[in-house]
Amino acid sequence: MAISEEQVKHVAKLAKLSFSDDELHEFTSQLGKIIDMVETLEEVDTTGVPFTSNVAETINVMREDVTTGGWDRDELMKNVPESEEGFIKVPAIIDNGEAGA
Repeated sequence: MAISEEQVKHVAKLAKLSFSDDELHEFTSQLGKIIDMVETLEEVDTTGVPFTSNVAETINVMREDVTTGGWDRDELMKNVPESEEGFIKVPAIIDNGEAGA
């Protein structure tokens, strides 16, 4: 199956890309070669070949998810310059509905 420059232009437009005429011709040629390779692979008889989703036989290489206790709030708040009702108080960045610095 050959791919046309119009098809490459259409895909480029969808991807919001623009190419010069030389680039368009080069990409058309490259995409045509890729499609030819895929069509060649479709000719291979895969009857009896099991489906492969992962070539490595790893089940789970992550650590077990174990909960741990949190830190004491009063101890953490000792390092805060100013707090109010158990929360860290910071300077306002919005005043009367208008953005400020």
